[in-house]
Amino acid sequence: QVQLVESGGGLVQAGGSLRLSCAASGRTFSIDSMGWFRQAPGKEREFVSAIRWSVDSRYYRASVKGRFTISRDNAKPTVYLQMNNLEPEDTAVYYCAASVNLRTIVAASDYNYWGQGTQVTVSS
Repeated sequence: QVQLVESGGGLVQAGGSLRLSCAASGRTFSIDSMGWFRQAPGKEREFVSAIRWSVDSRYYRASVKGRFTISRDNAKPTVYLQMNNLEPEDTAVYYCAASVNLRTIVAASDYNYWGQGTQVTVSS
């Protein structure tokens, strides 16, 4: 089993920045990739970004490319999501996820473990 704990959410004005962290523990050697999803009220959970552990490949949804940056610290292991130039449309609960065998990257069903979520609210 893998446990994921997110931190770093909060309230920020449009144009501001936040940095989310996700610390993994347990059987972390089984992790192939880690990613971030988000879910706004009344909407489906959507892919935000992911990183493949072994090859350091990074993926982003189109609407956050150029504003968000995913990174990792292998030693901890922890994954980060630096979010700059935030927009009200980014308001959601952000979930960290880990996969042991990532295939499609953007499908939530590809991810085996999930954190509890952290709220990000961007005011206009």
